[in-house]
Amino acid sequence: MKKKNTLKKTGFVKKIFIKLCRKLGFEIIDQTNLYIPTLEKNAKDNLSELGKSVISIPLGKAKINRKIRGLTIIIRSFTSVHNEKSKMMLDQNKLRIFEKEKIEYTLRTINSIIHSAHKALKSFNDLKLDLIITDDNSSVENLQKIKDILAKASFKTSVINIQKNEFSDQIKKKDENGKNISTNMISNMRNIYKSLVLTRDNVDDLVYFLEDDYINHIDTIMEMLLTYEKISSQLNREIFICPADYPYLYTSIENTKIFIGHKRHWRVVNESLITFLTSKKMILKYWDDLISMSTTRHHPMEKKLHKIYEKEYCFSPIPSLAMHSTNINSVYGIPPNIDWEKLWEENKV
Repeated sequence: MKKKNTLKKTGFVKKIFIKLCRKLGFEIIDQTNLYIPTLEKNAKDNLSELGKSVISIPLGKAKINRKIRGLTIIIRSFTSVHNEKSKMMLDQNKLRIFEKEKIEYTLRTINSIIHSAHKALKSFNDLKLDLIITDDNSSVENLQKIKDILAKASFKTSVINIQKNEFSDQIKKKDENGKNISTNMISNMRNIYKSLVLTRDNVDDLVYFLEDDYINHIDTIMEMLLTYEKISSQLNREIFICPADYPYLYTSIENTKIFIGHKRHWRVVNESLITFLTSKKMILKYWDDLISMSTTRHHPMEKKLHKIYEKEYCFSPIPSLAMHSTNINSVYGIPPNIDWEKLWEENKV
């Protein structure tokens, strides 16, 4: 049985006042029942409008001058390892949380993104959204599993198969210290290269680069889009957003800045892994630095990205919007203070 909104009858003067507030662009809240008559919504509802304004109670409305035109999500997929090695993290002899084969993390990552996108599109049905899987040498069976999940999406999706010798002339076989790098690492770098080229050639506005072992919260896309618009408008500049609250960023005491996003706090960070959201404009601005992460094995791999963060803002959410499915003892993965098992089970395929 549906609950009816039991509101007191609005008096004549109150009606006139509400109409006046609407014309002047003000919002008012009836604190007896938390109803906002100017919006005809409750205070706990989504009060923000993509491309127009973000409302945070009690801070009020923030006008948007940096409107998002569209979002492209690029998930870098690599599931070709087999047996016990498929449960290991890249270039590490450590098992991931829940100790499943790699394809399971890939499928749940894609599933979580589709769920999050569907929720965002309910509020922003005019949003141009595109999901691309850049896959490196997965088996026919695994590719079919990926395509079966993508078929459930109500928006544009595609799978791009990366060739084994693609970018072989650009990727150096030795790291910056002169040591040979593994085949798996070369595959990872090849996939990063492909995703950057796709952004340069095919993306219109925002791009979300995502590794295939990040299980996303259902609110991830809505929160990142509204937060990007809000903070970018406040700062009058393009920014970077990382969806994960990495535990290693708490291992040292550093000064930071805290911003209010849509429904979360966001803090400025100076490091992240290669899962982040930004604009095509920023990709082109720092093209040489970003592409070098896919041609030279740096230590850490994200060294050039961290150099960019010395000049640009990168924001990380509190609490986390994504679970990086690494070993539970790794400071580079499992975010603190969220229900990891719940997030994992919610995205079971």
